[in-house]
Amino acid sequence: MTGSHEQAETGFSRDLSGPNVGRRIVLVGTASTLPGLAPQFVFGTGLAKAVAVVALGHAPDPTRLCGLPTWRSLNELHEQHERDPISMAVVSVPHREGRLRDDVLARLRDLGIIARLVTPLDELLLGDAATPQKQNVNIDPARLIDRTPRSIDRGAVAQVLEGRRVLITGAGGSIGSELCRIAASFNPACIILVERSENALFDIDRTLARRFPNVPRRAVLHDVTDATSTLDHFVALRPHTVFHAAAHKHVPLMEDHPSHAVDNNFFGTKSVVDACLAVGAERFVLISSDKAVHPSSVMGATKRLAEMYVHGLSNQAGESGTGLSMVRFGNVLGSACSVLPIWESQISEGGPVTVTDARMTRYFMTIHEAASLVVQASALSIRKGAPAAVYVLDMGRPVRILDLAHRFIEAHGFRPFTTESVCPTDPRVPNMEIRFTGIRPGEKLHEELAYTAEHLSPTSHPGILSFASPATTAHDVGRLVAELAAVRHCTDKGIVLAAIRRNVPDMKTSSLDTAHTANMSKHQKLRAA
Repeated sequence: MTGSHEQAETGFSRDLSGPNVGRRIVLVGTASTLPGLAPQFVFGTGLAKAVAVVALGHAPDPTRLCGLPTWRSLNELHEQHERDPISMAVVSVPHREGRLRDDVLARLRDLGIIARLVTPLDELLLGDAATPQKQNVNIDPARLIDRTPRSIDRGAVAQVLEGRRVLITGAGGSIGSELCRIAASFNPACIILVERSENALFDIDRTLARRFPNVPRRAVLHDVTDATSTLDHFVALRPHTVFHAAAHKHVPLMEDHPSHAVDNNFFGTKSVVDACLAVGAERFVLISSDKAVHPSSVMGATKRLAEMYVHGLSNQAGESGTGLSMVRFGNVLGSACSVLPIWESQISEGGPVTVTDARMTRYFMTIHEAASLVVQASALSIRKGAPAAVYVLDMGRPVRILDLAHRFIEAHGFRPFTTESVCPTDPRVPNMEIRFTGIRPGEKLHEELAYTAEHLSPTSHPGILSFASPATTAHDVGRLVAELAAVRHCTDKGIVLAAIRRNVPDMKTSSLDTAHTANMSKHQKLRAA
């Protein structure tokens, strides 16, 4: 049997009535879960009506499913969805079959079908399964940030991906791997996975082989900072569309290793976009960041430098026929080493959950929505020879990190408290402390998505804005490359920072830069004495 409370394991209560009435809903489950789930959507009062069930594995007798049509596989669901779109799928899979559940959710996500999870009732009644500390809680990130993900125009995207050779750098990363999965769903001629991490490349290659066995693919173990080898690969593989997601993204680490940020974020971008122009690729899309706006960190400043370089190639791009664009967005929930996996680990260890500052806010989007809109942006028209198009994803309202922590902790069945608040004493609900750790080097309290002078305009797709920005001159690009080349392997952090700040003058002074300036003044005084 299954429980009637949708998404019970997350602590969220979602009403399946109201706006869901009249929508096409299917039930997805196994022989052990469907018989208990189906009657609730056929005879239950106040619930939306189901139109069919999707039986995974060995299908039960259809007569036990209240007469609902039975679709025997996810492939059949796909076919039916193409004929008459499905609005929502209610999924109930035993906890022991987590791999099956994850595959189902991934397939539904690819089809653009909203998924709602129902925990089997027998599992809820088991003590261990119902204990928050011991169960794997499946949390919908979109609900955490109270955001309805935007869909994409699959017809428009198909025109630039279907039958094309699509290359993704950083293919094993959070955004890169999602780009791979989305692109593979458009029947490309080939998916080219470029990644320097052996394990990450192996994982995404295996994932695509399982989920898209008919899509040709190439796994390329390669570091894009090697410009010569990058060009060799592009000449051999001749990609049509290139998504450049490879980058160093962790702010505190890049504060300590600025030359690595210059090498990977700037020269890695230069290597890839140069190769695109050399082989006449149709489109190049740089994955940028809101941290590139008025940067306070090395990571943000080097992403800004990468944007500047792409801008400066507009004339050459027009001659080669390559359309250049950049997509700038904020944080993505659930990416590797981001806040949610960290909090998940902290909760599993008994806490506390750490938050840097109670005032801090961030723009958030789910990994899938961010990657989907990046793919959508690649389908927007680009004028050849014009300055590189810059697209900014509509991230909605910024979210206070402390509020996000409260929701996340409550979804795990705990009651959050801070040292500034009174610790709850209700013995029925375990407590979880939130501890403030202070802002780390390079971090800002609030991020921005665009400069004041960048006048954002709507595009043909809701959720994507654009602005026109003057291209950097060829002379500026040459000077930029020469100056950064001199420090890309420099071990003196202060020298690297000085070179970055000369080219990104609005970069805010960091504690590292201040310390270096103080040391320089001290040495000068000693020499003078």
